[in-house]
Amino acid sequence: MIIELKKFGTTLLSRQTGKEAALACQTLLKNIKKSEKIEVDFKGVLTFSPSWGDEFLTPLLKTYGERLILKNTSNLSVQATLDILQQTIGKNFSKN
Repeated sequence: MIIELKKFGTTLLSRQTGKEAALACQTLLKNIKKSEKIEVDFKGVLTFSPSWGDEFLTPLLKTYGERLILKNTSNLSVQATLDILQQTIGKNFSKN
């Protein structure tokens, strides 16, 4: 399954909107197979804050672990936020 973050906007900033996006994805994820990977695609995202990322990505990483793969993470805002999140939660994201 691929989750295109640009569907939630190109500027992903607040904790509240990150939480809303995570809740919106829950309906998609409830029918996922146990072996299926979840790819989160950052293509088109211009700004990505730690608060938005914490609300959206941290629960996915805790639930799906290595099955969660992040794509198109070359944007500096995305890279900086992922570094902060990895340090904060003590786990690394798999990137493609």
